[in-house]
Amino acid sequence: MKALTGTGGLARLALRRDRVMLPVWTAIFVLTASSTASSTKGLYPTVESRVKLASNTNDTPSLVALYGKVYDPTSLGAVSMLKMNIFGSLLAAILSIIVVVRHTRQEEESGRLELVGATVVGRRAPLTAALLVVLGTNAVIGLLAALGLVAAGLPVAGSFASGLAWASVGVAFGAIAAVVAQLTDSARTAIGISSAVLGAVYLVRAVGDTSDENGPQWLSWLSPIGWGQQFRPYAGDRWWVALITVTFAAVMVAVAYALVARRDLGAGLLPDRPGPATAPASLGSPLGLAWRLQRGSVIGWTIGGFVGGLLFGSIATNVDDMLESDQAREFIEKLGGSTQNLTDAFLATELGFVAVFASVFGVQSAMRLRSEETTQRAEPLLATATGRIGWTFSHLLIALLGTALILVTVGFGAGLAYGGATDDMGEVGRLIGAALVQIPAAWVIVGIVIAAFGLVPRFVVAGWAALVAFLLIGELGPLFELPEWLMDVSPFAHSPRLPGGELSATPIAGLLAVAAALIAVGVYGFRRRDITG
Repeated sequence: MKALTGTGGLARLALRRDRVMLPVWTAIFVLTASSTASSTKGLYPTVESRVKLASNTNDTPSLVALYGKVYDPTSLGAVSMLKMNIFGSLLAAILSIIVVVRHTRQEEESGRLELVGATVVGRRAPLTAALLVVLGTNAVIGLLAALGLVAAGLPVAGSFASGLAWASVGVAFGAIAAVVAQLTDSARTAIGISSAVLGAVYLVRAVGDTSDENGPQWLSWLSPIGWGQQFRPYAGDRWWVALITVTFAAVMVAVAYALVARRDLGAGLLPDRPGPATAPASLGSPLGLAWRLQRGSVIGWTIGGFVGGLLFGSIATNVDDMLESDQAREFIEKLGGSTQNLTDAFLATELGFVAVFASVFGVQSAMRLRSEETTQRAEPLLATATGRIGWTFSHLLIALLGTALILVTVGFGAGLAYGGATDDMGEVGRLIGAALVQIPAAWVIVGIVIAAFGLVPRFVVAGWAALVAFLLIGELGPLFELPEWLMDVSPFAHSPRLPGGELSATPIAGLLAVAAALIAVGVYGFRRRDITG
């Protein structure tokens, strides 16, 4: 019991520190799940329309790889939650990874855990507190999401099976992150390795799901993401799959506890690689240093964007068959802004979502300025000949250009896949152009982060808050018919809906002007304020 002394206090401290992040994530999750159910429920009102969609989905390998299979083609819930089954599992997994690493490895890296450990706190208390927070958070998310699905009109049993599936996947990845946090002495590396594991098991599940009867279908059972699907909500409700996830999580937690006892505080079990004796010439400038710090993230996001573009492009070739009902066509056309071509409307809608996705990288990259400042790495650098403006723009350029690169790569991948399927490689240029017009809206989000960093640095999380708010406006606006002035608050609402829509330079110029103004305000504010810890 001495090893767990102080667990309760540390758990309360973790909840206190995450008092904003956890409710926001929970709200996003629940609203996304319920709005998905509400918006798609009416798109396939007949059994025939649902069977048609399920058949097209199950016969398209790219769709199965992306979303999984529809196990009951006649079930309204199974068809309505096709996308959310995988998306919900990914959201739960990412949140669990962030929470565990934040309250274990990041606390050690910052030195705070050493101070806490000098008091009456057991060796395993920090890890146990983090795991308790993850367990409680996933339980709340699963319960509220299930209630939201029931309120949207889906069957009770299937809704609670969905909630349990998402919660169990989140707990499993919390346990994985607990093990990974013992291996490295860097929080960033721990999140990177955990995210790589998430990507790997997603691909393993995709290979298993897309295999034929003679192929390795059993691979789906080696993936926590696959376990989440095997609950089969609204298509049999396999409650017993929870035994697999609980057993796996228990084993991983036991491994994490064993590793905690075998390493020094602040150290990881993986050996540190010695660096070169001399620094390369590229590190002689602030931009070179910023690129060195963020190049792994840029490369990873770019590869993910290209793969996602290939999937979107391949799915677009089946849009006419998938969206057979008039309601489905009307909904996609309303989101995509095209009344002439349903495929163009679908592509425009997906590229709008990708712009939000790329903005996540922009926020993350721009917030590196604040993390460098709070970890006291910026102050020694600024004590040299490096100026504040030069240092700020070094990370800002990575955020802006990286966001643009991700969007262009998605457009390129979508153009290759769609153009190859239609024997028209002119689609490559057309879809790259459609992706380019999404860049200014994403840059506005980066500008919000920079403005907060320069004026009120402790509120730099305003970038995340703004992104979440704009995402919810875009998702819920068409569903609840929000007033136009409220919809126009989101910068993504002003991006031209290409391909298929009308290209106008006015909204693009306006978004660029807003982004430039926010950046200018932030840089000016940073020049005039003190460096803070």
